[in-house]
Amino acid sequence: MKKFFAIAMLLGSLATPSWADATFDEAMALFDDGNYVEALPIAQDFAGKDDQRAMNMLGRMFQKGLGVDADPKQAQFWFSKAADKGNVDAQFALGMLLMDGSLGSVNLDEGAPLLERAAKAGNVQAQFNMGLFYSGIYNNPPAWPMAAEWFKKAADQGLADAQYNLALLYTDGRGVDKNVVEAATWFSKAAVQGMPDAALEYGVLVFRGEGVQKDEKLGAKWLLVAANHGNAVAMNRVSKLYATGLGVEADGIEGAKWNILAKAGGRADAALDDAMTKMKPEDLKQAQDRAAAFKPMAVVTK
Repeated sequence: MKKFFAIAMLLGSLATPSWADATFDEAMALFDDGNYVEALPIAQDFAGKDDQRAMNMLGRMFQKGLGVDADPKQAQFWFSKAADKGNVDAQFALGMLLMDGSLGSVNLDEGAPLLERAAKAGNVQAQFNMGLFYSGIYNNPPAWPMAAEWFKKAADQGLADAQYNLALLYTDGRGVDKNVVEAATWFSKAAVQGMPDAALEYGVLVFRGEGVQKDEKLGAKWLLVAANHGNAVAMNRVSKLYATGLGVEADGIEGAKWNILAKAGGRADAALDDAMTKMKPEDLKQAQDRAAAFKPMAVVTK
């Protein structure tokens, strides 16, 4: 009997979960490495101890289906618990969950105040989304000065999406005085971070000398950045540059390559198409081969 009891005790100790003494930092490390199944029981353990960080992590897991089946209602449950304890990230996540229709309907009345609370606490994504909210993306009446204010807060924190949207407001004079210099400044900040749309807009301004010193070669380089990231409008503009030799050395084959890519991206150009019909067959074939080999660069922004 004593021997059996000893064996039972040994088996009991072997069955004790390895996460029992784990720290929440270990759960975060597992989560960040994509080991969601391993992170899950640790997060559940800490959530049971009223840890708001763990509650937020569980919300993210159920929202995205990370280590568990996706379940918006469970995500709402855990985000709500963490948000009630003042977790800013959870307030943002819960606000977006209520506003984006994930729960079956759009609830601006409850979602927007949560989003604003997180934004006022400094959450940059919440600030950006407040800018979008006041831009009227939820079929709500736009309030452009408020949109500009929130985009500016997120832009000052370095968020490329906010910098780009703020530049658009300065371009159009929405919520702010129209100011092409300010537009160029914010487009440049987003472009430097690798945003193709911003690189396109900034390249056009530099090429024309609007809001910034004119430099056709530098403008062409920014247009090429956007084109190399797969922006079809930029591809079309770059094709024209190579066809005319403005800002770059004239190159009919390279111009045709970019026209082929722009057309495939939905930006057709009858004049450029017509020019391609006059190319030598071997040059056209080379342009087609270059286009077929093209792989857009990945977009990585803050």
